[in-house]
Amino acid sequence: MSVPDSTEGARILVRNASKWYGNVVAVNDISFDLRAGVTGLLGPNGAGKTTLLRLIAGFLEPSSGTVEVNGQRSWRHPKIYREVGIVPERETLFPFLTGREFVRMNAVLHELPFVDAATEQAIEAVDLVDRQDERIGTYSKGMRQRIKVAGALVHDPSVLLLDEPFNGMDPTQRLKMIDLLREDAARGRVIVFSTHILEELHHLAEEVLVVVSGRLAASGNFREIRRLMTDRPHTFTVRATDNRRLAAALMSDDSVSGIQLQDGHMVIQASDRGAFATALPGIAKAQDVGLREVIPADESLESVFNYLVES
Repeated sequence: MSVPDSTEGARILVRNASKWYGNVVAVNDISFDLRAGVTGLLGPNGAGKTTLLRLIAGFLEPSSGTVEVNGQRSWRHPKIYREVGIVPERETLFPFLTGREFVRMNAVLHELPFVDAATEQAIEAVDLVDRQDERIGTYSKGMRQRIKVAGALVHDPSVLLLDEPFNGMDPTQRLKMIDLLREDAARGRVIVFSTHILEELHHLAEEVLVVVSGRLAASGNFREIRRLMTDRPHTFTVRATDNRRLAAALMSDDSVSGIQLQDGHMVIQASDRGAFATALPGIAKAQDVGLREVIPADESLESVFNYLVES
């Protein structure tokens, strides 16, 4: 897709934005300023990512603070939809339409001067030319995601918002979509997409915003965020043929900060996850102790994000 000159100066500005429903706080005093490029919203399910995207899109009114797109308040400013493309996580498709009909419908709604040309360009961008005349109801999950992206891109918006866009895509489809989004960002488009999977950000997002329980827990580039999430204390449950002998030997290793002997196993606190994982087999072998089970006890997304909030 070619990005129009209107993308010059494209910007999303969020200032102390909050959104609550009664006593439930969905977004809590979040601020950031985004220019051209790809930004990932990372957080566990229910963290407030979708609410934040809806605030940016103008679907929700902030309970406090402001949300602006290209210098305009997003709430109650329908004109911003000329500049915003939206790919929601929920299915928003009509299964009886063909892919071409769906994208063309979006072009017509935007009152584009060259509807057919814009439709053709958007479908080509998501690599669905060969399947465009088939009904959407026959599409796979990945194909439905791609046709939604085509519908969102058909009017060449300066801002593109995507909620969990890679759901259902196979590895090849993901790589093509990543290439498309990176090319658009390089031309000046502001792209924001949400995910709960850190590795989805690896090859795409220059900047990452980590959202937890409605709060902005961390922000930075991918490597900084990954370092925050991996260079943290880790807990392992270990079962061995001789727990006491192995525990005594492990206590002298710098990667181990604490060990608790429990019924039939050890709970080990490791200050350096990688160093511990490397040292454990060698120490066990040197002590002639067999390892029966080694389980990271705190590798859930919730525990990782909670660590970011607490720190």
